[in-house]
Amino acid sequence: MELRWLEDFMALARTRHFSRAAEQQNVTQPTFSRRIKLLEEEMGTVLVNRQTLPLSLTPAGEEFLALCHDVTQRVAESRRRLAHLADQHAGRIRLAAPQSLLSHFLPGWLGRWPAPPPIVPDLRATGWLVDDFFRALAQDECDLVLCYWPCSPCGIEPDTQDYLSWRLAGERMVPLSLPDPDGEPRFSLEGASSLPLIAYHPRGLTDAAIRTHLARLDDTPDFRILNESIQSSNIRELVSLGYGLGWLPESSVRDALAQGTLVPAGGERWQVPMDIVLFRRADNQQPAVSALWDALVSVGQLDNSQPD
Repeated sequence: MELRWLEDFMALARTRHFSRAAEQQNVTQPTFSRRIKLLEEEMGTVLVNRQTLPLSLTPAGEEFLALCHDVTQRVAESRRRLAHLADQHAGRIRLAAPQSLLSHFLPGWLGRWPAPPPIVPDLRATGWLVDDFFRALAQDECDLVLCYWPCSPCGIEPDTQDYLSWRLAGERMVPLSLPDPDGEPRFSLEGASSLPLIAYHPRGLTDAAIRTHLARLDDTPDFRILNESIQSSNIRELVSLGYGLGWLPESSVRDALAQGTLVPAGGERWQVPMDIVLFRRADNQQPAVSALWDALVSVGQLDNSQPD
């Protein structure tokens, strides 16, 4: 049964005439008559007494008319509510980002806006890999992706030709270890032949960036991978418990470095430069997204190419 059949029946009940009701519904009389017949077949009873002039409704038709009014009013109210809900959400920008950026970068970045953009983080994304982020963008599950991006190619970057990007800031992945009683790293990269590693997920962009960087260095140790994780917070916890060393975003460990609860496991050459980059689909015309992008353009901070 279609909603328009109910509307047809209410038009017929108002006019008591097939031709005038058909005209109100903007269909031909044969089409209109066929719809009413299909409606009666669907309900399993005769709703219209065609032997009277003007025509009348049968007792079943009178009862069905009341039901039609109720159903159409409910549908109209539901449409109004959905439209209102759509209006409420139209200004929201759905952001997907790793947990570390949501915790240690996004609040400060939003805090620098005089009127912060209406960004709503998608918390599902904290467990995503880089391909998941761009799949969500492509399928319109989010409006923006905020992620770490390698400064040098590492071979597994997604194709970004259909996206616009903006570099927000630089970041460094620094190797950290629990200190020994003398304040030195329990697991030092300098001169070691083998070390336990708390690693990132092997299909993740951060792991690829770290491996690519280490491949350019001399005298790197062999790593015994004890654990692999998508979230840097999990890596930090295991490193803080002394199970091994791990690379972490510098901005997320400044407090631990200042307090000496974690120490660098190696010098500057072991640090992996990264960018923090914002991506959007080039064809996303959502007004709030366009307004945000226009604001970025206005201050000359937009980069429409792939990150360097």
